[in-house]
Parts: sequence; C-alpha cells; structure tokens
Amino acid sequence: MECTNPVLGDGPLAADKLENANINPVTGLATDYLNHFNEVVMLLEMLPAMPECAEDVLAWQPAKYEEHFENSSFSEKQLAILAYRAAPPRFRNHLEKQVRKINETVLDAQTALRAAPDPSAVAGAVSDRTSSQIKSLISIASGVIHGHITSGADVHEGEAAQAEIDALFA
Repeated sequence: MECTNPVLGDGPLAADKLENANINPVTGLATDYLNHFNEVVMLLEMLPAMPECAEDVLAWQPAKYEEHFENSSFSEKQLAILAYRAAPPRFRNHLEKQVRKINETVLDAQTALRAAPDPSAVAGAVSDRTSSQIKSLISIASGVIHGHITSGADVHEGEAAQAEIDALFA
C-alpha cells in the first residue's frame, strides 16, 4: 500500500475505506493507538490492590503512533500508518503533544515507583493521581482523533498533576 504523497479522501485513503478500518476520515487518526495508553492505566489502577503489577508498570514503554501499529495486530495497520502520514499536521501535531504529556506522566510514575524503598507503600498515591491524569489526557487525545482540538485548557494540566506527584515524594 505504498503511495508517494497520500491524501486523505483519495485512492487507498478514501473516506469509506478509512471508516471501515475505524480510522477517522477527516483526521486520518485511529483510536486503536489509545489502547497502548489504556493498558498502562489499567495496570496503574490495579497497583494498589496488586503491588506486583509495579513490574508491569515499570516495563511499559512509550510507543510512537507508527511504531504502535507496526507492532500491533490491528487488521488495517498499514492503512493506519498511511493515513497518519497523510493526516493534517494540526491534528497529528496536537495528538503528538498529548502523547508526550501521557508519556511524561507515565515515566514520572515509573520514577516514583523506582525511587520508593517499598513501591507498595506509594502504589495508591501514584495510581490515583497518575491514572486520573492519564485518563484526562487520553480523553483529549481521543477528541483530537475525532477532530476536536482543545484550546489552552489542557496546557497546564500536566504541570499541576506533576507537582502533586512530586509533593508526595518530597
């Protein structure tokens, strides 16, 4: 499915093909990417009751959009990658901005877990604050995938939540 200059709405990126593959035909983005982040949220939420999940939280690694699809079992992964490359920059860039915030939040939680002498002692606090923040960022990312770009409301959100996490371990 190579196309030198892919354009949403044309050829392999026709709207009906994208819709059938669960890819937004306007943004060229697929919600399947968010599964990568939902996985770590689930692990974080299990952490207070199952501290052994800390190993899985610590093993989680960021994955870029194309990397996620290259390694996924998503049936239309090549189409998802092609559509991403053709996505309007304002949607793609805003999604990447949200992804950076999610990744930073998870990496900060991992740092907090690694720094604690007993990860189970901080599991509840890390879980509560981090999973809530990530869910909010995933919601914003989902909006972007569906064609909605938020204004400045989400800009300082990550900083405030990070300050809360930092205060827990100060």
